[in-house]
Amino acid sequence: MMGAGKSYWKNWLSKKYSLRGYDLDFLIEAMEEQTISEIFETEGEDSFRKKEAAMLRLLKQSKTFVAATGGGTPCFHDNMDWMNHQGITIWIDEPVSILVQRLQAEKSHRPLISNLSDDELASYLQQKLSERKPFYIQATHHLEGKNISESGFKMILQAYA
Repeated sequence: MMGAGKSYWKNWLSKKYSLRGYDLDFLIEAMEEQTISEIFETEGEDSFRKKEAAMLRLLKQSKTFVAATGGGTPCFHDNMDWMNHQGITIWIDEPVSILVQRLQAEKSHRPLISNLSDDELASYLQQKLSERKPFYIQATHHLEGKNISESGFKMILQAYA
């Protein structure tokens, strides 16, 4: 989900394990020369999701890397199935209350929540989580609560060493 810390953990993992780190949204913005918000505004979500799936598949050219995807990425164009076949996927499952705290100040940069009041944000995130959970549970690993930590990620990666 948005606000779960995907970019933070991507940065930590890439540094800790000397891996290339990619932020899918950043790559899309660089390729399109537009922000994600601008793409949503001018072309719509369907167009963005197609660009997202195409960019995700371009990552296959790199051998070993860690990538942070958008929270909706696993839910479209068989992306979760594709990612699971390419490597390890981890669902970072933070409680909605934590996501709300993190996202309140960032709403203007996030097209799906930019027009929501703070009161609407929690309901929206709970609804999105319910919609996305069938995709998220397909991840090869699930970290939640106190396991969303350096030791939690290390434990997962040690199984592949």
